[in-house]
Amino acid sequence: MPHLSRVTRRLGLRTALAAAAALPASSAAPSPRGAQAAARHDRHLEVMSFNLRYASATEPHSWAVRRPVMRALLCRERPHVIGTQEGLYQQVRDIATDLGPEYAWIGTGRAGGSRDEFVAVFYDRRRLTPVEYDHFWLSDTPDVIGSNTWGGACIRMVTRVRFRDTQPPAREFYVLNTHLDNKSQYARVRAVSLIADRIAGLDRSLPLVVTGDFNAAAHKNPVYDTLLGAGLVDTWDTAVEHTAPYGTFHGYRPPRPYGDRIDWILATPGVTAHWASINTFAPDGRFPSDHLPVQASLTLG
Repeated sequence: MPHLSRVTRRLGLRTALAAAAALPASSAAPSPRGAQAAARHDRHLEVMSFNLRYASATEPHSWAVRRPVMRALLCRERPHVIGTQEGLYQQVRDIATDLGPEYAWIGTGRAGGSRDEFVAVFYDRRRLTPVEYDHFWLSDTPDVIGSNTWGGACIRMVTRVRFRDTQPPAREFYVLNTHLDNKSQYARVRAVSLIADRIAGLDRSLPLVVTGDFNAAAHKNPVYDTLLGAGLVDTWDTAVEHTAPYGTFHGYRPPRPYGDRIDWILATPGVTAHWASINTFAPDGRFPSDHLPVQASLTLG
């Protein structure tokens, strides 16, 4: 259900910006929250980065099995922004349905239209209004849909959205969401160099939040260093409080304490991170994905 009237597209793409359908009666209700967590949610901007693991019918981790767990997690957490990776078109639509009509999403398939995986950005329409959005591809020809010139295993891309936050002081900010190549370090290095160049071309007076699966360990890879060198900070490191550290890719096995963080939420230095989390939600040992979602509670500054 397109919802484009207030949004400016900088590229002429057939991009999906879909308001979700009503939450089904079978969906899990949000879990009770403590007063402190509820107050934080209302006051701060709650951001999540989540590699969804693409939908497949392969058991024991088929999308049909994982979807109810995903629904329960997202309906419990209710982030204002969710940068997702790997979701297929119908999978993204399923999540939109499960989140309910308060949410909408922006994205396009990395091969164009509804083809292949999405790096979609979901947002809470009660809190955020998209002002403009754009996509570019991680290649030598970033404005060519589906381009892949650096020898990566897959087409890779970025979804960028400029939002207006209705929470006082009602300022605007950017979200960039991406998924770097899983095979080629060369492609990852070239990709973050391009992302850094694109960041430099944004309105630097506005806060910026970057979400993604970077397929590179924080503090252990030049990819990380390049993005911090582009003027970003790691909200996990700057957060006043955070949960126990785990590796963010677990492959449906028990999460590994102090494992590699390859999924990050980065931001410009003026953004305050009050709290950061690597969410290990897995009722009865059933994980919603082969990655753990990363979350941050922010003030834009």
